[in-house]
Amino acid sequence: MADKGSEAMLNGAIPGEMVKKDENLKRGNWSNQIEFILTSVGYAVGLGNVWRFPYLCYRNGGGAFMFPYIIMLVFCGIPLFFLELSFGQFTSQGCLGVWRVNPMFKGVGYGMMVVSSYIGIYYNVVICISFYYFFASMTSLLPWTYCNNIWNTDDCSSMLNPNRTTDFTELSQNISMLLNQTAKRTSPSEEYWNYHVLKISDGIGNFGEVRTPLLGCLAVAWFVVFLCLFKGVKSSGKVVYFTATFPYVVLTILFIRGITLDGAVTGIMYYLTPQWDKILDAKVWGDAASQIFYSLGCAWGGLITMASYNKFHNNCYRDSIIISITNCATSIYAGFVIFSILGFMAAHLGVDVSQVADHGPGLAFVAYPEALTLLPISPFWSLLFFFMLILLGLGTQFCLLETLVTAVVDEIGSDWIRRRKSIVTLGVAIIGFLLGILLTTQAGIYWLLLMDNYAASFSLVVISCIMCIAIMYIYGHEKYFKDVEMMLGFPPPVFFQICWRFVSPSIIFFILVFTVVQYKPISYNDYLYPTWAITLGFLMALSSVVCIPAYAIWKICITEGSTFWERVKNANKPSKDWGPALLEHRTDRYATLGSQSYEFNLEIQQLNPDKEREKEQLPTENIEHNLNIQGHNGSARTQNPV
Repeated sequence: MADKGSEAMLNGAIPGEMVKKDENLKRGNWSNQIEFILTSVGYAVGLGNVWRFPYLCYRNGGGAFMFPYIIMLVFCGIPLFFLELSFGQFTSQGCLGVWRVNPMFKGVGYGMMVVSSYIGIYYNVVICISFYYFFASMTSLLPWTYCNNIWNTDDCSSMLNPNRTTDFTELSQNISMLLNQTAKRTSPSEEYWNYHVLKISDGIGNFGEVRTPLLGCLAVAWFVVFLCLFKGVKSSGKVVYFTATFPYVVLTILFIRGITLDGAVTGIMYYLTPQWDKILDAKVWGDAASQIFYSLGCAWGGLITMASYNKFHNNCYRDSIIISITNCATSIYAGFVIFSILGFMAAHLGVDVSQVADHGPGLAFVAYPEALTLLPISPFWSLLFFFMLILLGLGTQFCLLETLVTAVVDEIGSDWIRRRKSIVTLGVAIIGFLLGILLTTQAGIYWLLLMDNYAASFSLVVISCIMCIAIMYIYGHEKYFKDVEMMLGFPPPVFFQICWRFVSPSIIFFILVFTVVQYKPISYNDYLYPTWAITLGFLMALSSVVCIPAYAIWKICITEGSTFWERVKNANKPSKDWGPALLEHRTDRYATLGSQSYEFNLEIQQLNPDKEREKEQLPTENIEHNLNIQGHNGSARTQNPV
């Protein structure tokens, strides 16, 4: 019995409840909770943890930035994470189906789909560039080490001589010569990035040619994503054992190598030394709140989708704390890895760390690769670094694609589409590949940054804020707290109740105001985007937000009611099929008769299919006495035979 109880807890069931391989036979479930946690960690821990957080930390006061960062994690990050996980798990539905709770706000789900589509398109392009660098590192000499390549210009200045040995005196002389140059130094890694990988054009409107190597890598990236998702969570749940854990192995290897280098301590101190005067700067708090919000993947729809494959009684409260803390700890840990190497690079150049520190693509594809050329066996370290970036990107991309596929399959809802879910996955992957071709042109980097800065910026904040309002104030916080208690066996802690109702929405509103106040037109290096491109960026941002009022207006128009306010009131009522997906979990106010549940399209499943097949051999009069449905509290409800 003890073994069975342990197995039940492992699979997300509560003690005393029968363990089933899949609780939801139609949609399927995670094979075990470890798969869900690893998938969620892979989703939350992405490229931003490596190429954005360390830069924000040193720019906003070093160690002092940790204080507002942790405050925002506790009062905004973890509560929102728990809210989305519980929302998806309670209904076993994706980002569209959950809005049975309030049909008028289903546009929030469509907005999440639009955002996930934008991010999925350009995120896989970043992965494809990482694949390109990974393949380029399979050589005895990294191609961005020297300035003697056909793509290099006269301004290129390498830290190393093509005929170098391990003579560090010669290296120091080369560096001194570079520092005495009056012109701005262009590194070999920067020219490799601009003139060989991208063959960058002079503006966003000049597309030039499609970069065939990048196009091929994009096809590889989408093929890998499809291959890992073609069976849904059943296949991706196995892949994450590697994709979600191996980046930590690589980070640890790079960290150990980094701290043994000259100048590493200087880089780490630059990263961590607190500047307490910046605590009073509103921008520091705004950056902390924004980083927590975007890093955890709130309002993308992925958290709701991944949680929808949990078993009904899984402890998502525990999971939300584990995943959120893991995500933030990874960001801090990655900072040590990045700044130990950058400190080493700054020491060799004889400059301040601030002059080599960068973020985004500039860090991943220019600064860090250049630092790697200074290490012995540099191709090995380059392979490790870019393999880590690929895995970090894939972990997020899996969930983005699954969010879209699950939303489509759940919305159609027929057995026919469920059996052909792999075809839907393939279709979404092909569409994503075709739309991503634009980003592999010579103007692709301009479009990638445009989408990154506008498509998933303030629109996410608006979506998240409206979601909190719809659940807490329109559906009702008391009803939702009871829903969570029915699912978990205990109500949400008082702290989370307060955060959901007051604190988190206030912080989200603060992030929105901060985003508007701190807005600056996008630029890339010295290139300023034209007005038409910025306008297009705002239109991309609005395209997800406009789904909310557009769907609300349409819903009000088709809802019955003699007056406008009566239509609005009816459109805000939960659907009859709102609640747990399985009849066995519909207790208390969700309890329905068997005949009614057919009308509402609920999923009525046998609790033990093997035993039910045995019952088919029994006489009819015996079956009548065995049609009991076991509730989560151990009670039984008798279903009268039809």
